[in-house]
Amino acid sequence: MDEQALRGLGPYVDTEGHNRALAYFEQLKQSDDGWKLCAEAIMQGMYESDHIKFFCFQVLENFLKTRYSSAISSDQQILKQSLLQWLQMQTLSTHEEKNFIRNKAAQLFSLLFISDFPHRWPGFFTDLIQLLNAGPASVDMYLRILVAIDEDVVDRETIQTQEDATKSTLLKDSMRERAVNEMVNSWYNILKTYENTNPELTCLCLEVVGSYVCWIDINLIANDRFVSLLLRYLSIDVLRESACDCFHEIISKGMDPIAKTELVESITKVLHDSGVIPPSDDDVDFLAKLSKLTNGIGMNLITCWEKLVKSRDSALTAKTLQAVESKLPLMFDFLGHEDDDISLAVTGFAHDYIGVLKQIPKISPTQMSFMENMLYVVIRKFKYEDTYNFDSQGEDEIMFIDYRRQMKILFDNLVQLNQTLVLQVVHNFITGTLNQWKSVKFTEAELAVRLLYMLGEAIPVNQGNHFIGDQARAEIMRDLMRTLVTSRIVEHSHWAVGLQVFETIARYEKFFNCEPQHIPDVLMAFLGDRGLRHCHPTIRSRTAYLFGRFIKSLKHHLTEFTDEILKRISDLLVIAPPDNGHPLLLTSDDQLFMYEAAGMIIASSSYQPEKKAYLMKNLLAPTIEKFNTMFDKMCVEKDEQNREKYAEVAAQAIAFASRTSKAFYTQLTIKQSGCEVCYTEALQVFLRALDTPYHHQILHSVVRQYLHRMIICLEESLLPYVPIAVEHLLKKCEARDIHEFIPLINQIAGKFKSTIVPFLRSVFMPIVTTIFNVLGQPADELDIQAKQDKDLLKRSYFQFLQTLVANDVSEVISGQDAQNFKQVLLTVIQGAVESQDPIVQKTAFNILRKLVDKWGGKDGLPGFRDFINDYIIPACFMAPLKPTFNLSDGQTVLALNEDAAVLKSVLAKEGSQLISFLQQKYFPSLPLGPEPSQAFCCALQEMELKMFRNYVKAFFESARKS
Repeated sequence: MDEQALRGLGPYVDTEGHNRALAYFEQLKQSDDGWKLCAEAIMQGMYESDHIKFFCFQVLENFLKTRYSSAISSDQQILKQSLLQWLQMQTLSTHEEKNFIRNKAAQLFSLLFISDFPHRWPGFFTDLIQLLNAGPASVDMYLRILVAIDEDVVDRETIQTQEDATKSTLLKDSMRERAVNEMVNSWYNILKTYENTNPELTCLCLEVVGSYVCWIDINLIANDRFVSLLLRYLSIDVLRESACDCFHEIISKGMDPIAKTELVESITKVLHDSGVIPPSDDDVDFLAKLSKLTNGIGMNLITCWEKLVKSRDSALTAKTLQAVESKLPLMFDFLGHEDDDISLAVTGFAHDYIGVLKQIPKISPTQMSFMENMLYVVIRKFKYEDTYNFDSQGEDEIMFIDYRRQMKILFDNLVQLNQTLVLQVVHNFITGTLNQWKSVKFTEAELAVRLLYMLGEAIPVNQGNHFIGDQARAEIMRDLMRTLVTSRIVEHSHWAVGLQVFETIARYEKFFNCEPQHIPDVLMAFLGDRGLRHCHPTIRSRTAYLFGRFIKSLKHHLTEFTDEILKRISDLLVIAPPDNGHPLLLTSDDQLFMYEAAGMIIASSSYQPEKKAYLMKNLLAPTIEKFNTMFDKMCVEKDEQNREKYAEVAAQAIAFASRTSKAFYTQLTIKQSGCEVCYTEALQVFLRALDTPYHHQILHSVVRQYLHRMIICLEESLLPYVPIAVEHLLKKCEARDIHEFIPLINQIAGKFKSTIVPFLRSVFMPIVTTIFNVLGQPADELDIQAKQDKDLLKRSYFQFLQTLVANDVSEVISGQDAQNFKQVLLTVIQGAVESQDPIVQKTAFNILRKLVDKWGGKDGLPGFRDFINDYIIPACFMAPLKPTFNLSDGQTVLALNEDAAVLKSVLAKEGSQLISFLQQKYFPSLPLGPEPSQAFCCALQEMELKMFRNYVKAFFESARKS
């Protein structure tokens, strides 16, 4: 072997050495005799390096997977003898191989087994079992081989092809017939031999027993000799977890429900009689295994019950349900355990039992008590531990959040099962806690508020209003919210409690429509040092968002508080300059919510339009002033870092002004409020940003955002400003800029339609030219972001054309000069045929269909009939016949559907002329016979669009095969 190349296998080698080793590895795999070199090296123990040994095993593995089955008999025998000799060497060696070496060797034996058993090597298991007397090393390898065989052949979680599944079934049948009895006896002997001297081997053997019990005769394991061993191991610290897992596998074996119930009950009785359950131990690892076992017992019994219900055997069904419910106290103990892993292990049983109760027509008082017990356990387990770190969530905190999600699933299911019970229990707990929140631990207080919050998701109501409809439920919910607000728990010293209060208030804002007298107290809480001015930044930030939601939903109840609210939040609206040494209470993102809330308060106030306009002008004036100041500083600043900071603050000012306009949703509302002029004046100032010498991406982005809002709010009043805005936004464009600009022009076209056709006609070609200039710019092949930006820009281009066509302003396109008009149409054809983006293809075909509908036919656009014949019809066939057109991809099929719709539209416009064109001119140019051509024309004429789409897919699948 190439010793120099082998030196490149170590962990501390340079790239050149490593690459040489990889090349040698590939050479040995491809060579006819490379595997023999490796087999000899393994058999003779030529190398001490674990990396070289593993390397040799990998070469042998490749041979086994690719060429062994077709190799000559002598080569097969060489490999088999080499591995057996290596195995015998392990029994004699004083040096124990590393685990990864032994596992790789076991995989090779498994591959040999799959290939040779039972025909070429009928005594596979006998030969291995004969080596067991050689000592622990041989036993270890035997068990590892069985684990590998289980993973390759038996493991149900391994995804297999149909061929592999059939092979696995035949192998298992052969093992049952020839080897299983011998294997089971070997397991028993291993357990008896090593139970006191070698716990690792004993545990590995128990793992093997658990893996195989699912498909061998259960009576080989579920008998006195094995069960007595397993029970004894449950009292041995180093063995009991493995024994517990083995019991779990035994009870999980698929069986007839009657036999399965008897098996589970007999094992449960044995465990109970021996004192294993209920547990008296406090070892959490063992308790987690027992919890898992209890979960298996419960879920398997429930599965048996469900099968017996279908059999209509009422006596056996009742007996099995009784068996299930006798295990519930044990399940509740584990579910309520302080260790969340132990609790989590039994949630499957709890969930399935709720499912059982949902199927029972009339729940008994005993079952009602079980339900109530589970509810109390679940509620208790929602509670934070005292050690939970709210300020810096680590792994433990994340695991608890995940655990609590599982508890919430149980809680929600209990609500579905018996809403009245849950409401009663939760009502008692919440009111009891909130009425004495100052004297309970903060975890209890937080839990009470959280439970109220969770009811909103658990109880389905109409339009999210929990305070109307069912009178009993509505009264409880009103009482709980009343208690929450009047208890003043929002003043709790722990910020997590206060934050949960605000979350709950925002969720149930409709309560204040019923009892608006509580609004002032809640407003003061939001505006005070428990909310927006809290010392903790997390609660300030989240409260800003929740305050905005609260204002938006209750704006009509806040008219008398307009001045007070604006006064109290005025300092929170201050825009911080970049050189500010004192950070503001809220971040700029948080301030967006505050500006939106301020605009909402002004717009919904009861003041006359003049006063509203005055207030809005005062709100916007600082944003305009700050923009002018920062923009001017940016333009003269020499330092690039400072320039960027000024640009960002100027952009923030525009964004804040834009956010205030969310209070208005039409031109009518903004006119009625008297605030229209405020926004047009601001727009005139902000348009300065379009002519920025620096950081145009930062500033253009927010101006586009402002224009989006003004299209909604100002409507026709915006039109005088559109040309200058579009002109500047098209300057110095990169792919991302123009991609973000297209939605704006689409919104303009969709909003103003024919009103703005002359303008759109004038800017159409500049927009198209800019797009293709940007797409044509050279880019680094390794620049993934640049490629993605260009791909998005291509989509945007076709969406732009689609918008024009869909909004009935296609004359913008047809009004271009003849050369440009045809060039644009050809880009659509190119998008349909050449693009490898199915979304672009779908959009392009959609455009073609709409153009055919509008311009096709004898009375259509002059010259367009020729374009249909020369380009559109061929595109409908060329695109699906391309190998890149993936007919198994969902998006591509949608593109094909549009393709079919184009042909249907052409048929509607051209009728028999289309059929004649296809049969006499186009189809003869394709490699299609007369029969498929005739069938296609018939389908096109006779089928509904939905059926024709299915036909087209089958047609092109067939055409591409031929």
